Amino acid sequence: MTTMAQETVTGAAVAGAAVTGAVADVAVAPQTASTVRRHELAAFLRHRREHITPEQVGLPRGTRRRTPGLRREEVAQLAAVGVTWYTWLEQARDIQVSVQVLDALARTLLLDSSERSHLFQLAGAIDPQPATSCAVVTPALQAMLDQLDPIPACLQNSRYDILAYNRTYGMLLCDLDAVPPEDRNCMILAYTHEEWQSSIVHLEKSQRLMAARFRGSMADHLADPTWKTLLKRLRKSPEFCEVWDRHEVMGASPRRKEFRNTHVGRITVDHTDLWLGPARGPRMVTYAPADEESRERLEKLHEIGQAR
Repeated sequence: MTTMAQETVTGAAVAGAAVTGAVADVAVAPQTASTVRRHELAAFLRHRREHITPEQVGLPRGTRRRTPGLRREEVAQLAAVGVTWYTWLEQARDIQVSVQVLDALARTLLLDSSERSHLFQLAGAIDPQPATSCAVVTPALQAMLDQLDPIPACLQNSRYDILAYNRTYGMLLCDLDAVPPEDRNCMILAYTHEEWQSSIVHLEKSQRLMAARFRGSMADHLADPTWKTLLKRLRKSPEFCEVWDRHEVMGASPRRKEFRNTHVGRITVDHTDLWLGPARGPRMVTYAPADEESRERLEKLHEIGQAR
């Protein structure tokens, strides 16, 4: 015969077990997610390896090859990693993978930009090489930029990455074509690129305003790895750290700018942002000449660009 007291104790024990089980589920959830991600990474690597022919990476096929794809030891050799280590990676072992190794694997396995991004995401790592293409830059938008010449214009995101630009903009502050794609960021250029800096007449004021706008935009992206990576890179500049530590915030606003171009001299322009959507993300930046002399100099700069 079961008493009420026994039922109470039994019920409490069951409830306690349920709570313990729930806590256990919560505790193992991250591990389970990590395990699933490792297995997805292993499957992705195997699939890509098996679908790349030796000829694609400059290796002889030979006569004793059992599979049309690459062998594990060939991938390891091309990526300059240990065969055992790479085998563990394809076996979904719990090992740490550096961004340098992921970069080498991406190049060895001939991954495109989407596949490369997927690789880093599965590995839980931040890609140190930002994408050089952007879905925002459609042929129509590029055509609009080109039609604006000789008015300098470019497409930027809220992180100040320069996504696309027309000929005049590409020659306004420096030879932008000569700048590596990963460095085409107005914040990076304003704090680290000597020619870009020397072209801005009021450099310190411009740096301060940009940092204030950057801080305002970053409030919506505090957990975004790409924003944190950019901020870490900018912190290598003492000038940026001095400005950043002021905690100034500013929104976007039209303003007049003055540039000192190496080809045509001083140019005064009115800066306008044309937002490409309801959210303040990608935008078209235009520099309309503020006076007739600046207009003539921009036209001359465009002619110089066409002659190249």
